[in-house]
Amino acid sequence: MPFTIDYLDDGRILEWKTGADGAVVTEYDDYTPRFYVAPRSPDVDIDLTNLRTVYERHPDVVATEVVPRRPGFRRGDEDVLAVDVSHIDRVTSLARQARQLSDYPVGDLACFNVDLSREFRYCLENNVNPTPARDLSTLRLSVPLTETSGDEYTELSVAGETVTGPPADILTAVQAALDQHDPDVLVCSTSQIIPTLYGMAASAGVDDFSLSRWADVDYQQLASRSTYASYGRVGHSPARYNVPGRAIIDKSNTFFFGETNIDGVLDLVSRSRKPIQEAAWASIGNILTAIQICEAHKRGVLVPWNSWRHEEYKSMGTLHDADRGGFIFAPEVGLHEDVHELDFSSLYPNIICTRNVSPDVIRCECHRGRDDVPDLGYSICDERGYLVDVLQPIIDARDEIKAAIRREQERDDPDEERLEELEGRSGALKWILVACFGYQGFNNAKYGRIECHEAINAFAREILLTAKQCFEAGGWRVVHGIVDSIWVTPDPGVDDNQRENLTELATEITEAVDIRLEYEAHYDWVAFVPQRESDVGALTKYFGKVAGDDEFKVRGIEARQRSTPPFIGNVQRECLERLDATRSPRAVLGCLKRAITSLEAGEVPVEQLVERNRVSKPLEGYTQNTQNVAALKRARDQDLAVHPGQDIRYVVVDDNKTSRERVALAHEEFDTYDSSYYETQLVRAVESILSPLGWDRTDIRRELAETRKLDLTEFTAVDPK
Repeated sequence: MPFTIDYLDDGRILEWKTGADGAVVTEYDDYTPRFYVAPRSPDVDIDLTNLRTVYERHPDVVATEVVPRRPGFRRGDEDVLAVDVSHIDRVTSLARQARQLSDYPVGDLACFNVDLSREFRYCLENNVNPTPARDLSTLRLSVPLTETSGDEYTELSVAGETVTGPPADILTAVQAALDQHDPDVLVCSTSQIIPTLYGMAASAGVDDFSLSRWADVDYQQLASRSTYASYGRVGHSPARYNVPGRAIIDKSNTFFFGETNIDGVLDLVSRSRKPIQEAAWASIGNILTAIQICEAHKRGVLVPWNSWRHEEYKSMGTLHDADRGGFIFAPEVGLHEDVHELDFSSLYPNIICTRNVSPDVIRCECHRGRDDVPDLGYSICDERGYLVDVLQPIIDARDEIKAAIRREQERDDPDEERLEELEGRSGALKWILVACFGYQGFNNAKYGRIECHEAINAFAREILLTAKQCFEAGGWRVVHGIVDSIWVTPDPGVDDNQRENLTELATEITEAVDIRLEYEAHYDWVAFVPQRESDVGALTKYFGKVAGDDEFKVRGIEARQRSTPPFIGNVQRECLERLDATRSPRAVLGCLKRAITSLEAGEVPVEQLVERNRVSKPLEGYTQNTQNVAALKRARDQDLAVHPGQDIRYVVVDDNKTSRERVALAHEEFDTYDSSYYETQLVRAVESILSPLGWDRTDIRRELAETRKLDLTEFTAVDPK
């Protein structure tokens, strides 16, 4: 099967398959992408004859026909207008014209199968599975940050070997690597490498340089760079390029390849029918949507262009009850001994599958009077929902993969390559399962429905409360619970002989809720952190020592935060070890004092103090002189492009300044830093460790001041004799 598909400007299609002696290409000149037009609602009686006549006269339309299709999961087969287009680039504009060419009011017509990505569309329409038949060969190209701003590279890493020198030398090294490896996939640190190399070849007069496997086309630009906002966070999407015959993985623009590996990406290719290049740059929601589209396609259901679903009427009381998330117990702030953690396996996906929660069956007309969803009064049809057919194979596959991982790990001589493959596949599927619930409430989800989102939360709340009641009845005390995880410790008021075994309790709960409750871990102790400036427990900040192991589980505190410098994170972990060994706040403060001493003595390597922060807006958009602004000014001075949504890395060298001299960029050569600033960060990190024991930063500062005063007195004391 083809692993990549190229669209040429003249409308031809190139299918590239892996063969024993390299890639094999098949050329097609008769492919015509198709979109559909149909009434938005089955209640609207629309004659599509006039619109069809107009489209037939359009120079970019190859053919039209009226065919039976389902415009939605809740609709049966209806006559819809299919429009075959001469070129992929004309689909969107022709679909947009449907409203202008029709005599019907705006809103009566809807277009379908319009905004599908290029390669995915081809695979869907031609029933092509883009999973490669053999392992793909790869070639890695990367440039350092300092090289990304110019039109030419003086340094480039090719297959792990650094090449420096004039453009001709770098181009020769790249071409030699291409000839040697003949890669199916180019893994680039940034896809901007592709046009830059061609620009270098043109400037240097190197006529025979080519990354492409198709002699007539060097490369194509598929999309320009852009900035977007998602759930309150700003993201950056770099420009995307295509090289005929080779798939491009841009490491600066790939979620799944970064979070898993090539095996994880290929697993999703087989499920989503998105070829590797599109799967690599796709978001979780994008892949999930593609898998849903494949299921819809099997059922003859079209893909809506614009998500348009009105929310059904709800009373004020129902709105109040429905607009809640999963159940969360307020954690008991403090350090708790002998704690056990249990998790429901893929809780939300399993709720969808065991409770048949799906957009096409929730609040169905045929069971309107039934109360299937707890507290909300929503009915769920007895007919199996399509979302179950989407998710159940993924749940089953991940369970099988996890079992295979356990078997491999238990072997005397585990196969590390096999383990890497399995873990990559498991990680990729985990992200799909994590996102499937939230995506039901996403406004732009092709097949989402807010009532599904609300129903899943309602079932989750009931399940966690059921688990709590069972544990308490069995002689265990719940110290925290959040959505799908619960932490328990022996109830001191219950005799050990009367306390039920946790494994047996987990089995009872599993049978009661029809979702597996798994024993996750036993901790010697777990500490739940209070909110800053409050005694209330922070819901997602805790840390604990795994029993019988040197491992700590850490969530929410500085050591887990992406912006934390390595030095701060390492000191915090050292403090955890001291707390575990001594249970003494003053022993922990001993670690802090030694770290501060090293800072003040200038002994900490500057690369251990690098902070990584995301840029949320262009430099001109900031009104305050923050550290990010100082870093952006330095980047601008060096002609380094840092776009909103991208990270910037720097070391704070003088936090009292407001100019660009406040920081130094991570790649610059310098050997100074602001020890006072990093001391404050250390104190904050240690406060996270000690706050469950009742210490705040004021107590920590007081203890430091008293110790320093004592040390100074001892140091300056003079014998009067």
